[in-house]
Amino acid sequence: MAVSRTRAAVYARRRKRRMSRSTHDLSDAQWAALVEAWGGCAYCGAIERSLQRDCVLAISRGGRYTLLNVVPACGSCNASKCNDEVTSWLRRKRLDERAFLLRHHEIGRDLASRFAADAPGE
Repeated sequence: MAVSRTRAAVYARRRKRRMSRSTHDLSDAQWAALVEAWGGCAYCGAIERSLQRDCVLAISRGGRYTLLNVVPACGSCNASKCNDEVTSWLRRKRLDERAFLLRHHEIGRDLASRFAADAPGE
């Protein structure tokens, strides 16, 4: 079978390799808690749109799907951010960088302690 050499196919194979090299441990319960805690898009605050899992530190830059690295994002923000560094992207979009970082820290701290308490054997 011939291997597709289109850009999309090459990118898909590259992403699949990156994804398989890392352990992604975001559970469905953690995702639901993140969506509830943020109450909408973590970046722009949109509430009427469907939300996607967005890595604050992009997978292409070494990020993983974990409780402390994922935020809910609307499709527009997720696509716009792509694999950019979050603070420079927030500045470029003229979004409140400080408010996002503080809220991200608070929500992450609260949920990390909540899910650590729920972990079996601890």
